Amino acid sequence: MTGPPATQPQDPRSAAPIVGVVGAGIMGSGIAQVGLEAGDEILLHDVDESAIDRATDRIRDGLTRRAAKLDLDPDTIDEWVDGRLARLRGSTTLDQVGAESDVVIEAALESLDLKRTIFRALDAASPPETILASNTSAISIGAIAEATSQPGRVVGLHFFNPTPLMALVEVVAGPATKPAVVDRAVALVERWGKTAVRSADAPGFIVNRVNRPFTIEALRILESGRASVDQIDTAIRDGGFPMGPFELMDLAGLDVNLAAASGIWEGLGRPDRLRPSKIQEELVAEGHLGRKTGEGFYRYVEGRRAEVVGAGPIPASGLAPEEIRRRILAAIDAEAELALEEGVASAADIDRALRLGAAHPSGPFERMSPERRPR
Repeated sequence: MTGPPATQPQDPRSAAPIVGVVGAGIMGSGIAQVGLEAGDEILLHDVDESAIDRATDRIRDGLTRRAAKLDLDPDTIDEWVDGRLARLRGSTTLDQVGAESDVVIEAALESLDLKRTIFRALDAASPPETILASNTSAISIGAIAEATSQPGRVVGLHFFNPTPLMALVEVVAGPATKPAVVDRAVALVERWGKTAVRSADAPGFIVNRVNRPFTIEALRILESGRASVDQIDTAIRDGGFPMGPFELMDLAGLDVNLAAASGIWEGLGRPDRLRPSKIQEELVAEGHLGRKTGEGFYRYVEGRRAEVVGAGPIPASGLAPEEIRRRILAAIDAEAELALEEGVASAADIDRALRLGAAHPSGPFERMSPERRPR
């Protein structure tokens, strides 16, 4: 990203900000690690001091692994890690985080009430120029911002997990978010080495919305009886994806995937094309949530996939692998066109988001025929 013209003074706050991170869990510690790698000072908050200690240990381990990949002299790795950890401080009070930070990134549990409580406290404690960001993957930024007196400084920064490894960050502008705040947020994550994509404050933002048919259409095919779980997953992997839809649902957790699907379906007005699957609902109700319970669409033994659950004979009139891929990708492409039409994001950002956030070999618009691509 190019800097401002030489005739304009550089904003010192954007050069080396103090970044507050609220929540010392997996996401919070991952975000803190990325900021430390970039050389920023991180003020990590949690109400539980032991959680901050555990997060510090995770960050140290993450920085050590990162240093090993940088081809540093082995004798300098500890120095590199310690130098970055020296910029990490802990805090158990939101007042301190709000007062001392230039940017605050909230990474607490996905609860609107909790997030509003946090943002209300940060809003009261922080100077007016402080950016207040949420790492939410599903909650409306506008709804969170309602708890503040200055909704214009509230923005979404949706990092993907694992944060140190995933390149994508969705920068989400709420209805009242100021353009300058969005620009500052984009500049921050790009300086951290991430790829920023800009999204409107719409259900699912970009990735969780546009990629929803990856699992929904796969479930529709399974419901039709024209392909098995393993056939669908194999067809998708053969198309260049790292894993198939059912493997992905088992890995993420069927309950997590169903909650996301239901939230987006409700948020968009319950369109039939995105209606959650009865098959998935039944598995969740039975407690078969995927890898974490030992059974989902597949059965797992000691963490390893063993077999498809309830696998029947291959349908005689089943779909060919090419048709399976065509149907799933066509549904994703159609959702991408709707998102573009609704102003959720640009075609270029949708393509980037699906490649970097959902491991698509190519973006929806990149794989469309030239006459169909937006101009």
